[in-house]
Amino acid sequence: MAVGIFDSGLGGLTVLDAVSRRLPELPLVYFGDNAHAPYGVRTADDIYDLTTRATERLFDAGCDLVILACNTASAAALRRMQEGWVPEGKRVLGVFVPLIEALTERHWGDNSPPREVGTKHVALFATPATVRSRAFQRELAFRAIGVDVEAQACGGVVDAIEEGDMILAEALVRSHVDALKRKMPEPDAAILGCTHYPLMAETFQDALGEGVKVFSQADLVAESLADYLSRRPEMRGPGSESLFLTTGKPKQVSDRATQFLHRRIEFVAA
Repeated sequence: MAVGIFDSGLGGLTVLDAVSRRLPELPLVYFGDNAHAPYGVRTADDIYDLTTRATERLFDAGCDLVILACNTASAAALRRMQEGWVPEGKRVLGVFVPLIEALTERHWGDNSPPREVGTKHVALFATPATVRSRAFQRELAFRAIGVDVEAQACGGVVDAIEEGDMILAEALVRSHVDALKRKMPEPDAAILGCTHYPLMAETFQDALGEGVKVFSQADLVAESLADYLSRRPEMRGPGSESLFLTTGKPKQVSDRATQFLHRRIEFVAA
């Protein structure tokens, strides 16, 4: 009974890995749209079209529930999909909700008015499209007041990770952290608002300093999914086998995925 996980490329494998550890018996179908990555520099309409196409493929693979592990897709396409595209009996969820739950220490089902929370200064590292959407700030405002969010668009980081150039990725992360700290010298917390970024979590933490709490999405999403499926077991879907799909070159994507997860991953053409 499979759940789908979608990402523009390889970053969503951080979510898949965390979900696999949390729910080892749950089959997962992963879709990486590697041929069109990165999404972070695309228009909102382009992101919507690509995301719906990929999600439809996951529905066809037997997934009744799809997680948009891509923050850019969650920011630019999810609300539009939920309002008029998702078929009856299917669900599409994003990755912002678990993050905001953790940041505000409030369950998403808590519909009381926004209130002050302990964290006051938040650094958001994300793709240019996610930053433009202001989706994180919008969702946070439903839950908390008095939180100053400074967003930093991290151009080039996803490209470097997808190409396997981790030296360049590290240099870019440090440059983006420096740029953020010029705008917000002392953040309380940092949000890694792209599922590629946990692969660079140690670099983000080192550049930010020990006093900054870094929120990385993978484990938060896995725990949230486990809770969701405990309440909605029917959303596990009819699929029974795990599968890795890509719009890119399967061998090339498989080799890079294997490097990231340190276990052999075999992708097939979507």
